[in-house]
Amino acid sequence: MKHRAVKRRSVVLGLGATAGAAAVGGIALSAQASGGTSASSSSDAGSLAFDPDAYTKLTTTVTDTAGDEHSVTYHFWKAITYVAKPLDAAYQSLNVSVPVEIDGTAVDASDAPILFANSVGGYMPSSVADATGVGAGGMGGGMGGGAPSGAPSASASASASAPGANGNTNATGGALSSNQLLALAAGYVVVEPGARGRTLKNSAGEYYGVAPAAIVDLKAAVRYLRANKGVVPGDTDRIVSAGTSAGGALSSLLGASGDSPLYDKYLEELGAADASDAIFATGAWCPITDLEHADASYEWNWGTNALGTGKQVDQAVSRTLRAQFAEYQAGLKLEGLNGFGTLNARNYDEYLVKQYLEPSATTYLAALSDTARETYLAANTFITWKNGRARFSWADFLTHVGARKKTVPAFDAFDLSAGENNEFGKGTVISRHFTAYSLKNDTTGLTAKRLDSDIPEVLRLMNPMYFLADKPNPGRSKHWWIRLGTKDSDTSLTVSANIAAAAHGLGDDVDHLYYWDQGHGANTDPGDFITWIAKVTGHRARSGAKAEKQ
Repeated sequence: MKHRAVKRRSVVLGLGATAGAAAVGGIALSAQASGGTSASSSSDAGSLAFDPDAYTKLTTTVTDTAGDEHSVTYHFWKAITYVAKPLDAAYQSLNVSVPVEIDGTAVDASDAPILFANSVGGYMPSSVADATGVGAGGMGGGMGGGAPSGAPSASASASASAPGANGNTNATGGALSSNQLLALAAGYVVVEPGARGRTLKNSAGEYYGVAPAAIVDLKAAVRYLRANKGVVPGDTDRIVSAGTSAGGALSSLLGASGDSPLYDKYLEELGAADASDAIFATGAWCPITDLEHADASYEWNWGTNALGTGKQVDQAVSRTLRAQFAEYQAGLKLEGLNGFGTLNARNYDEYLVKQYLEPSATTYLAALSDTARETYLAANTFITWKNGRARFSWADFLTHVGARKKTVPAFDAFDLSAGENNEFGKGTVISRHFTAYSLKNDTTGLTAKRLDSDIPEVLRLMNPMYFLADKPNPGRSKHWWIRLGTKDSDTSLTVSANIAAAAHGLGDDVDHLYYWDQGHGANTDPGDFITWIAKVTGHRARSGAKAEKQ
């Protein structure tokens, strides 16, 4: 595919940049918009030319990590369809937010980094069509449930009977409104793409949002931005993705698979822009990915932990899957960070403890007051605190975490009940197996001896490890921000560690840590993420002048 640029019109957004904007970061946020409308806010389906005048002018308030409030006036483009032949424009559209004034100072964001933040959760549909401003969300996974919030489009139905629709523990949405609002207050452009998801079904009963629909849509959205370089505000060569859970998986996949020709036929079917879909940097929180090996990874990590009911899962199945992990990990031949050596099933526990878990506990405890630290250590006697450092064993850590979140197998359920089974549905078939082991042990009455012939290709299209470890992709992101809670038993701790090790082994810049005692979907350092974007993109803001790259 050749990359053709669309016709452009120049756009000037402001007179200068704010001096302190890049330092803004925080969690407590409000987004009460005010202001008038400059023009209509959506583009016509089929047109891939960005209209620089079709925005609404809004004002919001962002509270940073220090508790200081910042008034941000921004231009808001709503629900721009990003493909020429959308299957469902309610999901295949994006919002753009561009700051023009921060705390009374004019901002020129025309050359600012672009935060590309998806809100996918549970591989469910995500729409920006109902959003009222940056970070306001739309139909997505949501932080509390699996089904999309709000009514689906007329051409789709989000079936509550779909696997995992009302209880899948992966259904934590990528609600990164803290990232979006902080980025806006830092003077960055914020793009929030919608994407199709696994529960979407047309009138013929066909599921049109199953794999690889979501990643294809996000790639198409990136291509739309890059095709409109110089017209859409922001530096389209400095796109930084962000997402949580399944959205974190898609963010990491977007970063790993940039410009891979494997997706071309899917993009062409949608009429995606003829441009690059590579991104500059990747932010991924608790990515639910590497799905064909996720059951094995999960049992290696959490196999001996009981369920919340106190009942142990089938240990025979767990042991079989743990053996599969050992074989898989050995085949990766990944080197641990900081010269640890080759990672395998025998030493991965030591690696996690030394590289991630003890440093995470140390950071947490060091930040407490003396009294609070003493109280915590008295309640958690498995930790040895000496010379300002935490020490403990892997076995004690597993006991500390307690109940595992999922049964066995965790992802490719024998009874096809997991959300991931639905993610690999096809046509009118709601769910399919995607591992030979679960197909062999199917309890639904399936008689097939082999996986469907298309499954291997779809798995490749959905797995960032394919583009990092199996077939290193030259078009991948070279900067990685990866985060996971130490108590996140929605996935294995090895999944994000493998992504980090693979990217580091290719020479990429990797910033990876775990949040102590945090669960699924945690994002406890959003201000640091915003600062990291400035660092890796080389962006800085100067008062009274256009933003520059260092």
